[in-house]
Amino acid sequence: MTQKHETPVMVTRSSMPPFQEYVEMLKPIWDSCWLTNMGEYHERFREELKQYLGTPNLELFVNGHTALELSIQALELTGHTAHGSCYPGGERTPRFCVGDAPEVITTPFSFSSTTHAIVRNGLKPVFCDINDRDYTIDVDRIEALITERTRAIVPVHVYGNLCDVDRIQEIADRHRLKVVYDAAHAFGEEWRGTGVAEFGDVSMFSFHATKVFHSIEGGAASFRDPALKDRLYQLKNFGITGYESVEYVGANGKMNEFQAAMGLCNLRYVDREIGKRKRLAERYREHLEGVAGIRLCAPRDGMKYNYAYMPVVFDGYRANRDQIFAMLAEHNIFARKYFYPCINSYACYRDQYDPGETPVAQRIASQVLTLPLYAELPLETVDEICGLILSC
Repeated sequence: MTQKHETPVMVTRSSMPPFQEYVEMLKPIWDSCWLTNMGEYHERFREELKQYLGTPNLELFVNGHTALELSIQALELTGHTAHGSCYPGGERTPRFCVGDAPEVITTPFSFSSTTHAIVRNGLKPVFCDINDRDYTIDVDRIEALITERTRAIVPVHVYGNLCDVDRIQEIADRHRLKVVYDAAHAFGEEWRGTGVAEFGDVSMFSFHATKVFHSIEGGAASFRDPALKDRLYQLKNFGITGYESVEYVGANGKMNEFQAAMGLCNLRYVDREIGKRKRLAERYREHLEGVAGIRLCAPRDGMKYNYAYMPVVFDGYRANRDQIFAMLAEHNIFARKYFYPCINSYACYRDQYDPGETPVAQRIASQVLTLPLYAELPLETVDEICGLILSC
């Protein structure tokens, strides 16, 4: 019988570079006292990321959410407020209320950041359902949601599963819409030899500590139009355009030198880390693939994966998702209900939306569990987790 782990097994754990390597990078920061405001490491990190991701245009940010929010702002989609929430009737819980604002089509099956970035730009999210194969936005449902107020599509590469980028771009071109990808899960991936940073008008990456690649906190935006470079740079620096000139309502979105140093260190090892993740994901598949009532995302031909997550859908299995979640927790193994609930069920949005209009997203959200996956996870622990699941 499997014993309870003395040390918790979390759903993820940050990959770390060799300690001394990072420490050595800190000395120049101490010597220069240049801690932030686009220092030497910031500029080196940006250039090395551009090379790794295969994109000519990229800007760094303090985190992925800020990268997404300011990228949407930079595209000037004509939202009418800076922060699209209000407090109706004296309620303490802010409720979304942007009325007839310009619309952005997105998915409810994502982390909260995706929709919040839209709303905080004074734009109205219009939720499109997902497909039940890889849980990305259902491209067959997008066009029915386009109206004269639609300005953009914000799809999400979910769990590292890339959206149907070709179909989305074709739809966007035909309707003259912008495309902004939430690529927080897709660092380093490719579709038919093209890096994910090259899709859409903008692709946002998150370098949060729990991601495949991290800079402690951090984020980036790659972009098609070189004219966005100055705008993004200025928006992340309070809208400052000169020593005595502030032309935009910007934010403080600058990545600091400690983050950039961590990013530079981790970038040297990211391919090795992805290789370790691949081995673990394959071990999970050896145990769980083909088991009745358990569904795994099938690898897609033509894709280079980063093995960011290990989502498992319990659909008709003898134990449901919540029972599996609780059973693993009893053994000190902590999976995650990711994503649950759907965004259109959140307290701040639910009065404006009917979650029943995205039934696939609601169903998957109630069935999916992401299992522990990180580079240093022992294969024996994967065996144990799968054994516990299959013993239910």
